[in-house]
Amino acid sequence: MARLLSILNTTAARLSALYLILFAVCATFLVIYMTSLSARMLVSQTREAINEEVRGLDRAYRRGGLPFLVRVIESRARQPGANLYLLADANGRILSGNVESLQPGVLDVMGWTERPFTYSRFGEGEARLEPRGNSGEHRAMAVVFRLPNQIIVMVGRDLGEPEKFRSVMQRALVVTLAIMCAGALLIWYFVGRRALKRIDRVSEASRSIMGGDLSRRLPVSGAGDEFDRLSDNLNKMLDRIAALNEGLREVSDNIAHDLKTPLTRLRNRAEAALAGKPKTADYRAALERTIAESDQLIRTFNAILMISRLEAGYSAEATSTIDLRAILADVVELYEALAEEQGVALEAEAHAAVTLQGNRELIGQALSNIVDNAIKYSAGSGEKPAVQVSLQSGPSEIRLTVRDNGPGVPDADRRRVTERFVRLEESRTQPGSGLGLSLAKAVMTFHGGRLELADNEPGLVVTMVFPVEHSKRKVETVFRKREASE
Repeated sequence: MARLLSILNTTAARLSALYLILFAVCATFLVIYMTSLSARMLVSQTREAINEEVRGLDRAYRRGGLPFLVRVIESRARQPGANLYLLADANGRILSGNVESLQPGVLDVMGWTERPFTYSRFGEGEARLEPRGNSGEHRAMAVVFRLPNQIIVMVGRDLGEPEKFRSVMQRALVVTLAIMCAGALLIWYFVGRRALKRIDRVSEASRSIMGGDLSRRLPVSGAGDEFDRLSDNLNKMLDRIAALNEGLREVSDNIAHDLKTPLTRLRNRAEAALAGKPKTADYRAALERTIAESDQLIRTFNAILMISRLEAGYSAEATSTIDLRAILADVVELYEALAEEQGVALEAEAHAAVTLQGNRELIGQALSNIVDNAIKYSAGSGEKPAVQVSLQSGPSEIRLTVRDNGPGVPDADRRRVTERFVRLEESRTQPGSGLGLSLAKAVMTFHGGRLELADNEPGLVVTMVFPVEHSKRKVETVFRKREASE
């Protein structure tokens, strides 16, 4: 009983019950309609048969008068069948035919009888006409008319076979309806039970997940129904949440690792400046180094905030029509001195001006981060370290590419290297915070583009891909969201 009550409390069971009730109402209406239709058809056929008999008797009367009519009626009355024939005088006394007795009042009204009446045939014993259903009683319908000499003629037809047919049909429809309802109840029970089991499995998995088992997933039966689609979507959401949690953990670890060293240096410098009796110049040098270290920390936090704002589709930076070739030239000019100092050949290749709708500072910052990484990791990596920056414009895409011949990035790490604070160099001997490619990726997402990493054999190829047709629309959409939020 408890199991049944739990099934009844499910949405699937309630919907099934609603469909069952609707089906039962429609089936009941169908039974009533079919029974009524069959009754009307039988009455119509009976009336047509009686009319045909009346037309035959009329022809006999016209041919030979009353004597010939009497002979025809007596001849037909002796034949087996459902037809009824009766001749009576003006007072209703039966003179001839195959009817021994009638329900009172049948011969009093001319024309079609208003409703079926009871009668008995000759040889069936004395009929008791009042209570229907006794032995020897039959039901019939008839038409009554008078001849010119006041002789009453009744022509009718027994309703035993039509009523039996209607009764059989009605019983068949009722039995069919009962079987269908029983089948529907069984189907409803088993479908509701199956749905309840699946919901119980989902609830059990959900409780495990809420209990801390984030590796647990909702069960999928493989049927491809709405439960499977819901489970698939929720499992994808759980996978995404797990990935975000893992990323958050890695970011937290990397932040702790990358910020611990500069904060420790700040503290040590401050402690060293307070120790002993340093001169004013020593204080000044300590403060200058502290300010430089603080500036680096501020830049790191600004980069984190900028990435978060760009990934959320919100930025206070304005956009305009910009020339990528001019940005490329400015960045190359900015890093020429650093590249020369590191012994890296920095080359630029841009044959024509390429314009698009975007933010000059953000794109310049992203390109600067990529070029800075290329110079930093190419230096000392080979006999002729080189970095090449090129700009190509196609019919659907604009590609701003930076190539180097440094150690490169393994295939397995190319997706991970664009995440925040991810540095493949575990020792952290190279300067930096691991935010350069993350910021570049966020900038490209903001501009409706993408950041591609490929192998340069040796080295790394980093490409900023801007869509020609959708760049302006993408940026405008982002800014409409920002304005709406403000």
